[in-house]
Amino acid sequence: MFIVSLSYTAPLTEVDAHLAAHRGYLAAQYAAGVFLMSGAKVPREGGIILAHAPSRAALDTILSEDPFALAGLARYEITEFTPTMTAEALSAWRAR
Repeated sequence: MFIVSLSYTAPLTEVDAHLAAHRGYLAAQYAAGVFLMSGAKVPREGGIILAHAPSRAALDTILSEDPFALAGLARYEITEFTPTMTAEALSAWRAR
């Protein structure tokens, strides 16, 4: 499991110009079962993605396809972790 923290490296006007494409990319990753949760940081200086990818290398490839990455609008900090405890609603993601 991975936590991806995006930090914008460009003004919000530039980010907003790519937002529709970014949301389409997110939707494709949800459909593929890779992204589990995402949203904007508060204050809006980036975003957070909770991802379930087969490996860090696979996630790096997926993130490189984000329109924000392609346009050089964000940097990505990735933390890998093993979810040993979860709320019952998230029990399918617990490490066995």
